[in-house]
Amino acid sequence: MRIKDVYAVYAVGAGPVVKAVDGVSLSVAEGEVLGIAGESGCGKSTLAAVISLTARPPLYIKGGEIELDGRVIQLSEQTKASPDWHGRMVALLPQRALNSLNPTARIRDFVVDVMQAHNAALPRQEVIARARERLEQLSLPAWALDSYPHQLSGGMRQRVVAAVSTLLDPKVLIADEPTSALDVSSQKQLVTLLKALLERKFISRIIFITHDIPVLSNIADRIAVMYAGKVVEVGETEQIVKAPQHPYTSALIKATLDPEPAVRQQRIEGIPGAPPDLRRPPSGCRFHPRCPLVMEHCTRDEPPVVGTPDRFAACWWVAEHSLDEEVLGGTR
Repeated sequence: MRIKDVYAVYAVGAGPVVKAVDGVSLSVAEGEVLGIAGESGCGKSTLAAVISLTARPPLYIKGGEIELDGRVIQLSEQTKASPDWHGRMVALLPQRALNSLNPTARIRDFVVDVMQAHNAALPRQEVIARARERLEQLSLPAWALDSYPHQLSGGMRQRVVAAVSTLLDPKVLIADEPTSALDVSSQKQLVTLLKALLERKFISRIIFITHDIPVLSNIADRIAVMYAGKVVEVGETEQIVKAPQHPYTSALIKATLDPEPAVRQQRIEGIPGAPPDLRRPPSGCRFHPRCPLVMEHCTRDEPPVVGTPDRFAACWWVAEHSLDEEVLGGTR
């Protein structure tokens, strides 16, 4: 899967638009989990809406391209999802996925509604049998289908929703902040479930969106770091966590509470300042107002992308200096 030069904005009234996703390009290989990390408001969930073709006003897609298993879609405000895009090509596990469950209906009725929305001719009993088999394959209790949502724990509801969202064996699952409302134990169970979906080839690849770097350390093969609508660094998970190149990635990791024994005794450092107003983003590097390594041309010129498509950072410091892990904070 490749996405290329994706642009999307929020437009409300006559004021300036919010440049929420600004020229993002990424790739996800078959069998891979790509993590997308960054502060709230950096464009992660907006990117998920664009890729899944679920964008609705005031969010408008302005351009870009998606290629998925040889199928190419040119993106614009007029782009509409084909009948097989949702569910079969792309499945979205959105933020607040638990809210998608009808509190007055049993889980099995919800599953039937979802599946018959894709194929109205599917018999009810066939749908329920398929859902029961899928739950058993993923070591989830089949009796959950006979329950109302309030009879299940939050973690169980989230895992059931994840299983239901992949009943059509999509090419890619986009999981948008799926662990944010869960305790640590439930987070681990959900991560295990998502790995099982991939290992059993019920899905081909995962895009896992979160601000939680420790969670990504346990599931992602690679991580893309977003800041103010742009991708500022991409690399293998171990590279990102242990040897970040971009100053923002380093600051993000230092601001994260990590339970690993090697780092949990280290002092947490907040990132000074606040993310920029994307109606009027700063010139040059968008991180420069908060960057401890800022240089004069960082404030003026767009930073170059240094590295390879699988391992790069968009940063003037990286372009002009040999990487110093102590300066950049990579020794954490």
